[in-house]
Amino acid sequence: MVDIAHQAAINPASADAAASRARVPLTAIEPGQWRALTQRAIEPNGYYLPGWELAVSATARGRTDASALPACDGSRLIGLMPVISLWRAWKIPLPALVSAHPYGTLCSPLIDRDAPIEAATRLLQQARAAGAHALVLNDVALDGGAMTALNQVLNRDGLKPRILGSYIRASLDATQDGETLLRDALGTKKLKELRRQRHRLEEHGAVVFDVARSPDEIRPALEIFLQLEASGWKGKRRTALVQHAGDATFIRRAVPALAETAQCEIVTLRAGATPVAAGVVLHHQDRAFFFKLGIDERFARYSPGVQLTLELTRRFCADPAIASADSTASADHPMINPIWRGRFAVGDVLIPLRRNDPIVALIHGALAACYAARKAARSAVHLIRS
Repeated sequence: MVDIAHQAAINPASADAAASRARVPLTAIEPGQWRALTQRAIEPNGYYLPGWELAVSATARGRTDASALPACDGSRLIGLMPVISLWRAWKIPLPALVSAHPYGTLCSPLIDRDAPIEAATRLLQQARAAGAHALVLNDVALDGGAMTALNQVLNRDGLKPRILGSYIRASLDATQDGETLLRDALGTKKLKELRRQRHRLEEHGAVVFDVARSPDEIRPALEIFLQLEASGWKGKRRTALVQHAGDATFIRRAVPALAETAQCEIVTLRAGATPVAAGVVLHHQDRAFFFKLGIDERFARYSPGVQLTLELTRRFCADPAIASADSTASADHPMINPIWRGRFAVGDVLIPLRRNDPIVALIHGALAACYAARKAARSAVHLIRS
């Protein structure tokens, strides 16, 4: 493919046209082709399902108007990478594209498992044609199928990706027996304590675990979740979804849309008529994604979030359609890490698109400075709170 910088020197209008074909609005992707690609994706990513990502890009605070790098084999979509500019992501005025953040902590692109090398090759070609000198993939599974395919193409082309930062997060192997898994993870003493807390919770009414799946069921269940999330510490910090109009619109659009295709559910734990915990779960292929959890902190002494997660774990392990679950949680998460003992690496990766490109070195240096500043800011906040 002709380098767009060279093409621009010859014919600027032609270069602009090529760039506009390489990077398109998300809404320009034909929905049926997008859904078909998700069914063939080499790696599940519930946050890049069309019903979810389109809702994010339409209204979610700070995440609107993402575009896409599409990879096609004839008329067939074989790859898709939602992106934004490096300027928009980091205020760095250099020619790179960055994973569009889908309001979930996984940005692994969609790559066709039937043509992974071709799909990865064409995604990189599209990025070059769009004028980028590098791609920055945030929150990708470092050993996942998408990154494996991209690494094979990069190695073939003599290009070396650079990991900007990484962490390990919790996951669930749902092929195991649920009770055995929980006993091995928590031990009999901890489980006994949790059963005691559950019995105490039952003093407020029978404890029931509900799952809302259909669009009619899921809408009222979502409102319960939103109320619970806003009632706790997220509400106090003004980070609850319902506290921001764009975020509230996004989640109220995305959850019913995915429920239409059986790819989202709301799980709720009740004590009598009172909801004490609720969570949003996405499904893609054989993997579940635990998006968010809200609890009624009036019942905090009974560990309602843990109680719900125990029930959810048992349900996942009993469902033959689910092989694994991604916690989508931060590193060393105090609630989920002791329960879900599986681990995988997630990281931010800088992918150069040209060999020996001095601009990539500038991009890397600017990003390294941004990451260092962000780390220092987080350390300062931690010291203030401790």
